[in-house]
Amino acid sequence: MEDTLQPLIERALNNQPGFLEFYLREQSRLPGVRANLELAQDFSHHLTFLVPDFAGEVRALLHHLVRDEERVMTNTPGEFVLMCGILGFGACASVLPEWRRDVFTQLARYARSAAWRVREAVTLALQKLLIAAPDETLLMLMDLLEQGDCLQLRACLAAVSETALLTSAQFITSALMIQRVALEYLHALPAAERKRTDARVLRQALGYTLSVVTAASPDDGFALMCEIATWNDPDINWVLRENLKKRRLARFRDYTDKVLALLA
Repeated sequence: MEDTLQPLIERALNNQPGFLEFYLREQSRLPGVRANLELAQDFSHHLTFLVPDFAGEVRALLHHLVRDEERVMTNTPGEFVLMCGILGFGACASVLPEWRRDVFTQLARYARSAAWRVREAVTLALQKLLIAAPDETLLMLMDLLEQGDCLQLRACLAAVSETALLTSAQFITSALMIQRVALEYLHALPAAERKRTDARVLRQALGYTLSVVTAASPDDGFALMCEIATWNDPDINWVLRENLKKRRLARFRDYTDKVLALLA
C-alpha cells in the first residue's frame, strides 16, 4: 500500500487526481461493514509531509476529493473518497496553522451529514487538530457548542472523548464541560423534537462519551452524573444507564452504586 500510495499522490498533485481516486475507490472496502480506515489514515499522513511545500496543490486535491459531498451515497466507494478528503483536511490543518480556522468551519458543516461514516471522519479530523493544537481547537469547539445543532454537538462530544487525549487537567475540564453542555441541550429539547434522528444521534453519543471522560476524572465525572440523575428526565436516565454499563467504569463501584440509587 505504501509503495502504491506515494506515487499516486504525487501524480495527483500534478493535476492527475483520477488515478489516486480510482485507487481509493478500489481499496475502500465499501460497500461493506467496515471502510478501509487504515488507508484513509495513511493517505492523510502522507499529505502532512507534502502540504508545507505544496499547499496549493494539496488544497486543490482535497477539494477534488470532497466535491461530491452532497451527492455521495452512503456505504459506497464514493463515500470513502469523501472521508479521505475530510481526514486530509484535518491532517493538513494540524501542520498548517493558517488552515485551521477555515478547515474547522468545513468540518463543522460536514458534522451535519446524514451519513454516519462522514461524521466519523469529522471526529477523526478534529482529533488530529486536538493533538496538534489542543488549546486552539478546544476554543473553536466551545464556539461551536454555543451555536451548533444536535449533530454538531455530537461531533464536539466524540472528538474530545478519546482516552489518549484526556491526559491533562485542562483538557479533561474542557471535555467535562462539553459533556455538560450537550446534556443540558438534550434536556432542554421538547419531547417531540427528541424523536428526530439528529436528537437520537446526540443521545446515542452521550451514551458512551460521558463514561470515557468520567473514567479520566472520576470525582468530577460522577458528580456530574449524580447531578443529572436528579433531573428526572427519561432520556438523560437512559444516557446514565448506558454509561454505567461500560467496563471502563467497573472499578468505580462505590460511585456507580450511588448514581444507580439516585436513578432508582
